[in-house]
Amino acid sequence: MTKEFVLEAIKREFPDSVLHASEPYDLLTLEVKKEDVKKIIHHLKDSSLGFIFLTDLTGIHYPDNKEKELGVIYHLHNMVENFRLRIKAFASKDEAEFDTVTDLFSGANWMERETFDFFGIRFKGHPDLRAILNMEDLGYHPMLKQYQLEDGTRTDKDDKMFGR
Repeated sequence: MTKEFVLEAIKREFPDSVLHASEPYDLLTLEVKKEDVKKIIHHLKDSSLGFIFLTDLTGIHYPDNKEKELGVIYHLHNMVENFRLRIKAFASKDEAEFDTVTDLFSGANWMERETFDFFGIRFKGHPDLRAILNMEDLGYHPMLKQYQLEDGTRTDKDDKMFGR
């Protein structure tokens, strides 16, 4: 199995869904349309491509890109061929709701809950979408890049200690 073969197979089945393909760190990475991500993952799992293991699912936040501010990243693995694939899908912050893949991979349950908890990304059809690691009354999503990294009121720190 080669990257070219997998990319061609996906493009043949979903000709308008792949927005961008790249190979950072030699890992085939596809950016796909948000509304097609579940169909693509379902095809990858149930077809002869054999991506039967969801290694990871997480969120990402690009606050300066309002069209693609929040995204979900799926890492899939064909264990027979030892082939890994990364799929990304993006949405604006107001439309950050993706279809759940818990019906395809039961392990996605907690991964989607964690992504919701830390990024605020909702998963339509999830059986129990609620906070998993943070307190339910926290009131914000801590991985969103909307807060300063450091407390500007602290006087006990000297930036020279940190190479700045």
